[in-house]
This record gives sequence, structure tokens and C-alpha cells, in this order.
Amino acid sequence: MAMTINSLPDGVPRIERATRRRYGATYKLEILAEYDGLDRDGKGQLLRREVLYTSLLSEWRKQRDRGAIDALAGKPGRPAHDPTERENTRLRHRVERLEGDLVRARSVIEIQGKTSALLEEFATDSA
Repeated sequence: MAMTINSLPDGVPRIERATRRRYGATYKLEILAEYDGLDRDGKGQLLRREVLYTSLLSEWRKQRDRGAIDALAGKPGRPAHDPTERENTRLRHRVERLEGDLVRARSVIEIQGKTSALLEEFATDSA
């Protein structure tokens, strides 16, 4: 008998998928400030209450000292593009395309001139 996850017998616990905890910059700074102001017993209580490890706090201190927490305080993802820079990029691409068209047009005109001169030469030779 094949069983699917939805057809588990009653009383069988379902295992939830674990998710990684994410800590914001303000939370990190608040916890570090609170932790530094406590005695040994208070620090242990704080760690148990927040379910944190001292190694995590050590890493947060290093981030704070490097200024990385300030960098984390901004919006996640790519920074917004400057509309002026976007317009400049669009115009640069357009100029490159138009310059290519101009080079082709000049070569066509040059070929047409040579063809016209050659046909004129043939016309004068055959007459």
C-alpha cells in the first residue's frame, strides 16, 4: 500500500521543514548592547531566551567593528539604477547603432559612385 504525505495515519507527526533564522541589523545591535550590559548569569539567560550562541554574538561583534551591520541596514538586493545613467546607457547604444549605420551608408554610397563611374565608362567605350 503506497502512502502519500497527505494520507499519513492519525497520530503520526509531520516533520516541518526547518527554516534558517535571519537577523536584522537593528536586532543584532540591540542584542549586543543588552548582552554587554549584563552579568554572567544575565548573559546566559539572554542567550537561552533568544536561542543564540556566543559564537554568533562574536561574529556580530566583528561585523559591527568592520561596519558591516551598517551596510546590512539598507534594502536587500540590487541598488536602484539612476535614471540619468540608464538614459545615458540607452543613448550610448543608440549612438553606436547609428554610427554603424552611417559607416554602412557611406560604403554603399562609395560603391554606387564607383558603379556609376564604371557604367559611364562602359557607355562611352561602346559608343
